[in-house]
Amino acid sequence: MTDPFVTHRSLLFTVAYEMLGSAADAEDVVQETWLRWADVDQAEVRDPRAYLVRVVTRQALNRLRSVSRRREDYIGEWLPEPLLTTPDVAEDVELAENVSIAMLTVLETLGPAERAVFVLHDVFDVPYGEIAEALGKSTAAVRQIAHRAREHVAARRPRMQVDRAQQEAAVERFLAAVSNGDVQGLVDVLAPDVVVISDGGGVVPAARKPVVGAERVAALLARAAELTGFTASATWVNGMPGVRLDVSGSAAALSLVVEDGQITRIYGINNPHKLGWLDRVAELRR
Repeated sequence: MTDPFVTHRSLLFTVAYEMLGSAADAEDVVQETWLRWADVDQAEVRDPRAYLVRVVTRQALNRLRSVSRRREDYIGEWLPEPLLTTPDVAEDVELAENVSIAMLTVLETLGPAERAVFVLHDVFDVPYGEIAEALGKSTAAVRQIAHRAREHVAARRPRMQVDRAQQEAAVERFLAAVSNGDVQGLVDVLAPDVVVISDGGGVVPAARKPVVGAERVAALLARAAELTGFTASATWVNGMPGVRLDVSGSAAALSLVVEDGQITRIYGINNPHKLGWLDRVAELRR
């Protein structure tokens, strides 16, 4: 019989990643969960999946409280760690939207308890009673937290193109224009009020504040295309069509938000400490 931990490992990683926005931290949390699972009398565990989700939630909450303080001192904009995913993640539209860089950036504005409740209930359909047990709170309190978190997220979440064909078409146009340094082609595919948010972590050059407007963004991207060894390729970033940029040994992941056939937001992550998952596929599951 397969060990329940092995069966649910991808789910546990996805829960931890959704709560933390960091694949490295999520991996650590999953490892800690395995150590606790190895120590428990597994014959006494009635529902291994619920038990493991409860453990991973507690470990992720502990980690989230400590990394939240670290992120306050981060240089420039802090963005989630991008994951290379397969197109099948995009088939689950709800999962793809919830693990997108855009959504994870919104989740960063929640407090630890609010984030845990929102992720567990609204993304993974965990009952309120089980969440209450994991958080050490009453079910009524968890319902109140969920309501607060849902309102907060609804007010901030970006509208996204759910039509995958339109998404991919916009990304292809963007890719062709950026590969050729085609400023007008970029302006045409970008929304007039497009926003670029970059994360270099103070390690590599990156804009420390958002860049706004199609012409400014197009000029910025066209300059990048002139650099020696520049290449751009289509990839899947966190369940969404995205772009990988490579310049003389350095890489960057671009996650694009598409609305009505135009790109409204670009998240660019080029902090090298966050790019470890661009070369291996992440298994995300609900």
